[in-house]
Amino acid sequence: MEEFVRLENLIGKEKVELLGTKKVAIFGIGGVGGYVCEGLARCGVGEFLLVDFDKVALSNLNRQIIATNKTIGQKKVDLMKERILSINKNAKVECLDICVNIDNINVIDFSKFDFIVDAIDMVTSKLLIIENAKKNNTNIISCMGTGKKLDPYQLKINDISKTQMCPLAKIIRKKLKDKNIKGVPVLYSTEKPIKNGTKEISSIVFVPAVAGLLIANYVITKLGEL
Repeated sequence: MEEFVRLENLIGKEKVELLGTKKVAIFGIGGVGGYVCEGLARCGVGEFLLVDFDKVALSNLNRQIIATNKTIGQKKVDLMKERILSINKNAKVECLDICVNIDNINVIDFSKFDFIVDAIDMVTSKLLIIENAKKNNTNIISCMGTGKKLDPYQLKINDISKTQMCPLAKIIRKKLKDKNIKGVPVLYSTEKPIKNGTKEISSIVFVPAVAGLLIANYVITKLGEL
């Protein structure tokens, strides 16, 4: 396909065709998850499941790729589906408008995906996603905290057991240890959280955007056998 000719020139036609057969589920279509979808769509991933219950809010305008003044109040999964198809008209995109919890996690068949991306903020949801991916031997990468961070150069991908400086990673690491779940790759920041005198979540576009693209790169590298 002409739209992926420059990618073919880089990695070869066979690899591009391979990526077109892959199925990826992205949980959380926000600051990080939106850029994950962007990267995967522009690399020709064939099938997507988008999971998010939220709508675009004014406070999303500073960092989310689907957030504009025209999209306020619209469902994130619907907007991202439209965006993916505007990039790759041959992609198959399914949307699930839910907040992942213990009562609905079983509606998702984790075994049918080649990769799971967890870009959700809620601890309970993250643990459910990780646990079900591991139970089904499905590849997963989980994103830790990108709020209260300024420096995208301090983002890293490593096993959860080797994380440091990230408060969310510390919580997830302990809970996974309690469940005896090992071998979970995560994206996290080694930057010390910015103290700004407020408990409100603060963010700048560069950190979640770079985090999302780094995750997309990780997934493409694995799925495309690059």
